[in-house]
Amino acid sequence: MEVNVYNIKGEDTGRKITLNESIFGIEPNDHAIYLDVKQFMANQRQGTHKSKERSEISGSTRKIGRQKGGGGARRGDMNSPVLVGGGRVFGPKPRDYYFKLNKKVKALARKSALSYKAQNNAVVVVEDFSFEAPKTKDFVAMTKNLKVSDKKLLMILPEANKNVYLSARNVKGANVQTVSGLNTYRVLDAGVVVFAESALSAIDNILM
Repeated sequence: MEVNVYNIKGEDTGRKITLNESIFGIEPNDHAIYLDVKQFMANQRQGTHKSKERSEISGSTRKIGRQKGGGGARRGDMNSPVLVGGGRVFGPKPRDYYFKLNKKVKALARKSALSYKAQNNAVVVVEDFSFEAPKTKDFVAMTKNLKVSDKKLLMILPEANKNVYLSARNVKGANVQTVSGLNTYRVLDAGVVVFAESALSAIDNILM
């Protein structure tokens, strides 16, 4: 699949670049995508939830009713889970939601997500650029020139660029990532993926 290469003014440079079919042209694997997104979302959870169990409630341990004959559940003390204000049975405890996912599965998920974007013509390639200083208006002007300002944007750079990152930080719906930080969730969440030209060769080295 060939796509045109544009400059930051939105002008066609007259050059075309061929997207790697083994990355942008595979049959997407939805289950791999599901697993990768599930892992990403799980890793965002703090896991600090906590409720008090019976042994942790502060209250009298006096037996408040007879064992049998009361007509209801047995209540040993005020901390009983059957009473309002008592402990919770099997309540949540702090935990880590991380789970392991094989590297090949994660790579397949990213390829699948990029293939979906390519199928939907949601991949734009812009020649390598940089800003002299962090300026939001420069980034906004570029998105307007590329006709992607009305979409949720993910920009992929070959390496970290502080000026570009700071320029996009306050733009609603815009996200700047390096190739090494590319993940399935961000790709799927974006309406359009904009690649810096040299990022395409860098992504070949990571996903191949």
